[in-house]
Amino acid sequence: MRLKLRVGRKGVAILPKAFRESACIGEGDNVIVEMEGGITLRPERKVDLERLRVAFREHDARLARLDTMEPAPGELAGVYLEEEFEEGGLHR
Repeated sequence: MRLKLRVGRKGVAILPKAFRESACIGEGDNVIVEMEGGITLRPERKVDLERLRVAFREHDARLARLDTMEPAPGELAGVYLEEEFEEGGLHR
C-alpha cells in the first residue's frame, strides 16, 4: 500500500492509525528509517524474553489441563489467539 504524507513542523509526519495498528507500532515505540533507493520506515522489534517465557509457561499449563486432543464445543470460547498482537503483547 502506498500513502502520501505531508511533513509538518520540525520534520514530523503522522502515520495514520490503520498503518500503526497493522505494523504494531504504538506510542513510544522506535522505528527504523532506511535510505536505499528511497525511504523505508519499519518498526524496531524487541522481544521481552521474560514476557515470552511467561507466555510459554502459561500456554504449556493450558495445554497440560486439556483432557482430550479436541476441545468440546464452546470450550475455547475464552481463548483469544491474537493476544501477542494486542497492546502490551510480547513485542515491546
